[in-house]
Amino acid sequence: MRRPLTVVQLLPALSSGGVERSTIEIAAALVAAGHRAIVVSAGGRLEPALRATGAAHVTLDIGAKRPGVLVHVRALRRLFADTGADIVHARSRLPAWLGWLALRGLPRARRPRFVTTMHGLNSPSRYSAIMARGERVICVSNTVRDYLLRHYPRTDGARLRVIPRGVDIAQFPAAPLPDRAARAAVAALHPTLGGSGPLLLLPGRGTRLKGHGDALGLLAVLRGDGIDARLWMPGAREAGRAAYIDGLEREADALGCGDAMAITAPTSHIAQAYAASDLVLQLSRKPEAFGRTVVEALACVRPVLGWAHGGVGELLAELQPAGAVPPFDAVALARAARELLARPPPRAATMPYTLRAMQDATLAVYDELDDDN
Repeated sequence: MRRPLTVVQLLPALSSGGVERSTIEIAAALVAAGHRAIVVSAGGRLEPALRATGAAHVTLDIGAKRPGVLVHVRALRRLFADTGADIVHARSRLPAWLGWLALRGLPRARRPRFVTTMHGLNSPSRYSAIMARGERVICVSNTVRDYLLRHYPRTDGARLRVIPRGVDIAQFPAAPLPDRAARAAVAALHPTLGGSGPLLLLPGRGTRLKGHGDALGLLAVLRGDGIDARLWMPGAREAGRAAYIDGLEREADALGCGDAMAITAPTSHIAQAYAASDLVLQLSRKPEAFGRTVVEALACVRPVLGWAHGGVGELLAELQPAGAVPPFDAVALARAARELLARPPPRAATMPYTLRAMQDATLAVYDELDDDN
């Protein structure tokens, strides 16, 4: 039996997002395996979910970009020493710098091992380079690994480990296609999403980079073909984005499809949203590091249509090539949408990107470093 480890994860906050979700998932796996999990952040609405795993939380605002943030270096160094930390795992740039500086001040014999995860494709710089300094650097896709080696060519490739994000199959079960009950429930909440035609789903924050305009263009083309398509964009309506939403609504009206779409706040029932849909869109205009939407939707047995770049393109090329479209080619997008709606691809035999696989692979990295001691 392996000895129990103390692993400290560092991130800015526990508000929402993929980094926060992965942090909690790894904390849960650590505790389940008999290890000690500690998370350092400014806290946030996901803190109760973290504590529910059995992990401890230490509140330090290590993501605040102001000069005074350096005061936290001493607090981190004390935390690492007092807890006997074996691994320090940084998931964001500023927390990584603070953690790295704290580690430099400890005697080498008592210094925890340093792990980083590159969750995104950050602009190359000396500031971002800290994410390549881990004794092990976890990359969430081959896209991220290639990006890191291209921009930080001095990085030893032997230190890199590609561990894709994973989906909890229990939370994203296969759903019949179509799922009339799920569609009716969505239409009851958002009447413009009723009708007998296909429902397109584009989950994402309220930013132009998520490709909402491309989705509206696709909707207009399909409806122009006589298809009673509807479009739901959950997550786009959020505080501070009123002007952006107004612009989308004006654009939809100009295209003649304003009465066939709904722009809403994030839904807490995303699996049901996938079940209600006939086609899931991933149209981020900036390449994504991974593309969790793709694996979530495919787990629910929903075809996915997306631009063939970044992590999304990587996933589609492997799991559902028919959904990969040359970036920003609106004609190819409409052609692929018609094909996927008329003939949905068969369900994949297995989903390789599972939560359990991600957890096991990450814990194996910790064990690998512990074996080196």
